[in-house]
Amino acid sequence: MWQLWENRDLPKGPWGLPVLGVFPLLTHYPELTLDRWARKYGPLYSIKLGNQLFVVVSDPGIAKDLMVTKGAVFSDRKDMFIKSQTVFRGRGVTATRYGEMWRKHRRIAFLWLNPKAVDKYTSVLDFEATDMIRALYVDCNNGTTHVNPQTYAGRCSLNNMLTITFGFRTDSVHHPMVKEALRLSREFMNCTGPVSNLVDFVPLLQRLRTPLWNRGERLHRDLVKTYGGLIKGIERKMEDGLTVEECLAKTMIDLREEEELDDEDMAILASAFMIGGVETTASIMQWFTALIPAYPSIQRKAQEELDRVVGRGRLPTLEDEINLPYCHAIIKEVERCHNPFWLGTPHVASEDFVYDRRTIPQGTVVVLNTWTMHHDEKRWEKPMEFNPDRYFDDSLLSSTSSNLPDPYARDNWMFGAGRRICPGMLVAEREIFLAISRMLWAFRMVQILEKSIDLKEYDGKSGRSPVPFEIVLKPRFKGMGMVLERS
Repeated sequence: MWQLWENRDLPKGPWGLPVLGVFPLLTHYPELTLDRWARKYGPLYSIKLGNQLFVVVSDPGIAKDLMVTKGAVFSDRKDMFIKSQTVFRGRGVTATRYGEMWRKHRRIAFLWLNPKAVDKYTSVLDFEATDMIRALYVDCNNGTTHVNPQTYAGRCSLNNMLTITFGFRTDSVHHPMVKEALRLSREFMNCTGPVSNLVDFVPLLQRLRTPLWNRGERLHRDLVKTYGGLIKGIERKMEDGLTVEECLAKTMIDLREEEELDDEDMAILASAFMIGGVETTASIMQWFTALIPAYPSIQRKAQEELDRVVGRGRLPTLEDEINLPYCHAIIKEVERCHNPFWLGTPHVASEDFVYDRRTIPQGTVVVLNTWTMHHDEKRWEKPMEFNPDRYFDDSLLSSTSSNLPDPYARDNWMFGAGRRICPGMLVAEREIFLAISRMLWAFRMVQILEKSIDLKEYDGKSGRSPVPFEIVLKPRFKGMGMVLERS
């Protein structure tokens, strides 16, 4: 065993193994191990994975000081061998280094993610949330058939991003694109998470044709084939003079020469949209449906609020959110308890930086330990409990809360921080509210006693979603089908 810190000025941290560092300790429930180290070494500590120094941030104040106030220093990305070099080939707005390539891709993405653009296609989010409820209403068989809502949530998120990115949607959970797109997203998460592989941090492994390298190569080819193929189809329609729906792919084709985009640029930028836009929102919907059946009193309280504010003659809309503080609070509490990405996407220090007399060397990977931040006893009373009441008086959207001057008042850190904060946050929070508020409006969600749901276990090494489960969906009132038909 060797000790991590050769430089006494580094933030202290745990011991690790030669070559491997602490990697073997982070292969199962890494968030719990990182939380234990935060309690032992403090809110800023060091670990080493392979030859890579990491600094782990477990405090909102430090997160703001580094990621926001010193954003010019902490907005770079590490050129990860699997994610950046193999899968995305130096492209993709979430993975690129902080430079001209990132600015170009961010500029194009912002054309479709700025508030005015999101307002224009909010009707798409509205339609897909309703369509998900319709499909569940049919397939639940009036509460007599056990249902796994995960694929329905995945398709809802997928259709939103397919429409925004390609002007295309699937017509049922059985459409082949649903299975393939969700497979691509999950494979990306399992290959590229900050603690899901060691190849990124041991240079010798990058010279060997490892199984993970082969997976990364296959994933790259599959992304280009699937999403690059959709772009090619749109391009052929445009060349033939056919009408093409406004979408990101059309925008990229129109800007190809001006922005010097090649086919791989467009395919990977579209892939980043699809993966980032599907995984987070679908996971939150899935955690909600896995969690809420165990809390019938919370369901009743939300449904009483919905009956009072919305009634039973129409579906809740975005305009209702301000008058549905308890539904709003449930969503925030799900995001606090079950952030799909406890470590988010790592930042990198672009120069040596001294913080509180501790040195963070240039090239250090800096990660937000959001599990510890979301379960801090100093802020949250009984943080392991699911309790939406803690957010009842917090009417702010997450996109607004992320800009609060006081980082300790921020609702959650699910979307990251600083200049690399999730660019699709506004889309995600609208999509999540519409889906969850309508689930609560439509169904009483009930546990199946012989099929208990393990909320501690999860699927995925980077992006987290519940392991497969089933629940009973009971329509809340007669005439619901007629409301859905005319909505």
